[in-house]
Amino acid sequence: MSISFNDIPTNLRVPFCYVEFDSSRAQQNANTIAYRGLLIGQKLAAGTAVANTPVRVTSAAQAKTLFGAGSQLALMCAAWLENNSVTELYAGPLDDDDAAVAATGTVTIGGAPTAAGTLSLYIAGQRVRVSVATTDTPTTIAAALVTAITAATDLPVTAANVDGVITLTAKNKGAAGNYIDVRVNYYDGEALPTGVTATIVAMSGGSANPELADLIAAMGDTWYHVIATAYTDASTLAELYTEMADRAGPLRQIDGVVFAAATGTHSELGTLGDAHNDPYLSIMHCHGSPTTPFEWAAAVASVAAYYGNIDPARPFQTLAIDGVLAPADADLFTLQENNLLLYDGISTFSVDANGACRIQRLITTYKTNAAGADDTAYLDVNSPLTLMYLRYDFRTHILNKYPRHKLANDGTRYGAGQAVITPKVGKAEAIAKFRQWEELGLVEDVDQFKADLICERNATDPNRLDWMLPPNLVNQFRVAAAQIGFLL
Repeated sequence: MSISFNDIPTNLRVPFCYVEFDSSRAQQNANTIAYRGLLIGQKLAAGTAVANTPVRVTSAAQAKTLFGAGSQLALMCAAWLENNSVTELYAGPLDDDDAAVAATGTVTIGGAPTAAGTLSLYIAGQRVRVSVATTDTPTTIAAALVTAITAATDLPVTAANVDGVITLTAKNKGAAGNYIDVRVNYYDGEALPTGVTATIVAMSGGSANPELADLIAAMGDTWYHVIATAYTDASTLAELYTEMADRAGPLRQIDGVVFAAATGTHSELGTLGDAHNDPYLSIMHCHGSPTTPFEWAAAVASVAAYYGNIDPARPFQTLAIDGVLAPADADLFTLQENNLLLYDGISTFSVDANGACRIQRLITTYKTNAAGADDTAYLDVNSPLTLMYLRYDFRTHILNKYPRHKLANDGTRYGAGQAVITPKVGKAEAIAKFRQWEELGLVEDVDQFKADLICERNATDPNRLDWMLPPNLVNQFRVAAAQIGFLL
């Protein structure tokens, strides 16, 4: 017998033509990987979702029902879906921590209008407008604003007015509420009605973000390729670092990239980036933007999921981040400041002529290896995403093509139809797979790959075949430099 049948036994005597199917060679092309996204943020008590239980989300309206209108998580879902409605999306709802305190801020209306006009108040990048008459007092103007704020259920705050002083309180308790931006006027042409003043005290006082242990346990071994978190506090990022490092290991192989966003001064952002050295964490700065950092995190993660799934090796630079408001020109960082942040492990964006925010460079916080030496192995988000795909594709190929094979040494004279793999065959499979990756533009230098490739039977376990795969990942065209040597 030379053919290894899967189901047809050798002891049949009943006459018939027995035919079985074998799908082990059906998949000839590279495998496709369908990304799954996960957003981590807080829900409101009004939300119907069960805390610490990931739930699938398909629309912004559904997210409001699940997590409560104006909650962190509902706003994150809306930001994700505005940029990407294709990638399968899940949300991990968290309750406010029992010890948490809500952030608060104030808007004090003063003066007396000498001409009718419109007051435009922006909360978390969302505009609330009220008309102002010459007969209005600070108290009546503030009352109208509170009514408008209450009617705008997607706002992440509640409002109360006392004698012209509006107190804003974050709907979700915790430190993330401190970064809810409050300002008057954003677009050209907007101005306070003549004679009216608005004094703003920024949101502050929020403390104690939720712990993630129960949610991480509920995630189990479900593969989330792209994750966005509402938090950048050290405790939360430490929890995520431990989980993502474990997921990326060879025993689980469900790796992914976590996206976060942060605002603050250039120094504060640099300090944040320097505090982390994680190949699976990307922090985008959103300095000066009225939009909340947790919405930025969801939007950037959404863009990375959409385009990374198309081609993980292609750079993300110039891709638009929809649904977020750009900083004022005066708040934009300079080239030198952005360059410094990129050495601190903080991703950067640019603003085009139409006011759209676009990814400038999307990097991880990884900067040094275990020995403390400078290391660019995981500098760009493309590296972990590309490696995630290569491992998945190689693993899936081997499991599909050699599901129940025997293992023998090279030179063994077994029948041509036998289900046997040898080191030589394993090496040929690796080279063939590399050629597929090369066609997809994921790797380069096949000669180096062949020279460094190893496939051998394990020295102590005769049932094990070991590969050492040395792919040269394709790089990204990021910097163009030219010298013009002119003549007169």
